[in-house]
Amino acid sequence: MIEVIFDKCIGCGKCIPVCPYEAIVLEDKKAIIDLNTCTLCGACVPECPVSAIVIIKEQQSIQNLSDYSGVMVFAEQKNGEIMPISFEILNKARQLANDLEKQVTAVLLGYDFKDKPERIIHHGADKVIVVEDPLLDKFLDEPYTQALYQIVNKYKPEILISGATAIGRSFIPRLAVALHTGLTADCTDLNICTETHDLVQTRPAFGGNIMAQIRSENYRPQMATVRHKVFDPLPEDTSRIGQVIYEKLTFETSKIVSKFLKSIKDETQQVKITEADIIVTGGRGLKCADNFALLRELASTLNAAVGASRAAVDAGWIEYSHQVGQTGKTVKPKVYIACGVSGAVQHLVGMQSSDIIIAINKDKDAPIFKAADVGIVGDLFEVVPQLIKELSK
Repeated sequence: MIEVIFDKCIGCGKCIPVCPYEAIVLEDKKAIIDLNTCTLCGACVPECPVSAIVIIKEQQSIQNLSDYSGVMVFAEQKNGEIMPISFEILNKARQLANDLEKQVTAVLLGYDFKDKPERIIHHGADKVIVVEDPLLDKFLDEPYTQALYQIVNKYKPEILISGATAIGRSFIPRLAVALHTGLTADCTDLNICTETHDLVQTRPAFGGNIMAQIRSENYRPQMATVRHKVFDPLPEDTSRIGQVIYEKLTFETSKIVSKFLKSIKDETQQVKITEADIIVTGGRGLKCADNFALLRELASTLNAAVGASRAAVDAGWIEYSHQVGQTGKTVKPKVYIACGVSGAVQHLVGMQSSDIIIAINKDKDAPIFKAADVGIVGDLFEVVPQLIKELSK
C-alpha cells in the first residue's frame, strides 16, 4: 500500500508533477492519492521533502527451508510408457543430488503402466513414488496438479524438476502457484551454489541474447522445467536397486472441470524431430510452402525428420510441430542440415547442441555459418538436388 501521513504533509505539491499517472491531487492543502490509479511506482516518495508519503510492504512469511530435502523429478509417461525426457532430467537430478548428498525421488502418475517403475531406478532414481488412478489415465491439468501437490506436501523435496514438454508446461505452473513458490521455465542448465545450496537455474532471456541465472532463495521447492535434449540420459544400469512406493490419493472431483475427448496423432511427421538422428530444416530461404517438398525428399533419402525455423512457421509454410528454436523444440541430432536458415540466436538456442551442423545458404555472411561445422555457400535450390542425387546412389 501507499499512504500519505497527513500530520507530516505540508501541501507543497512537489509530488504532483512527478506522478506519471496523475494519481495525486491536493485537497485542503493535503496530498490525496487515488489508489485506483496509483501503480505503486514510488516516484513520489523521494520527492516529498518531509517524508510524508510512504509505501507499506506486506511482510511475507518465509518457509522453514530445513524442512525440505532431496531432489524430485516428475517422470512423464504417455500411454503407460515412460518418456525419454524423464530419463534425461534424471541424469541432472542425480548430479544435483550428489552435490547435495541427498536422494533422487521420481513421481510417476498414470494408470495401467506398460513400463515398470524399476526402469526409473535403473536410470538414476533412489525412490519412485507411483500413483495409479483412473483419473490420471489421460493427462488433464486438474487431477495431475492435485496429485503432485499432495506428493510434494508429503515428501517436501527442496528441488522439483520436470520436462518442458506440452504436459510439463501445462500443469507445472499451476502447481507452482498452488505451492506458493517460484518456477523457472525452459532451463538449459541447473547447478547447485556450493555456498548456499540454492539451485542456480540457467535459461535464455531477452530473445536468447543473454543467459539468465535465477534463484529461489526463500521458498521451496525450487522448481524448474527443462527442455528436451538438453541433458543426455544415464546409461541404464539394471543392477541399481531402489524403493518403489505406491501412494493412494484422494481427488476433489468437483474441481476437475476439463474432460479428455480424444488424442489426434500428428501425421505430418514421419520422424519426430525431438527423436531424430538427422534433421533437415528449412528457413525463410525456401521462399514458399511448396518448396518444403524438396526438403522432404532429402529427408526421405536420409530417413531424417523435417524441421523449420520460426520464420517458415509464421509464414504458414509448415506446421508449428516442426519448429526448432527458443519458441519451438530443442533438438540434439547427430546431423543437423540447415537449408536457407539465417541463424538467428533464437533458432541457434534450439539446435546448437547438434553433433554436426551443416549449413546451406547463399549469403556467406549468414550467422548460421558461425555455428556450422560444414558450410556450403550456394543456392539451396541447386545444392539440395545435387545432395539428393548423390545420396540416392
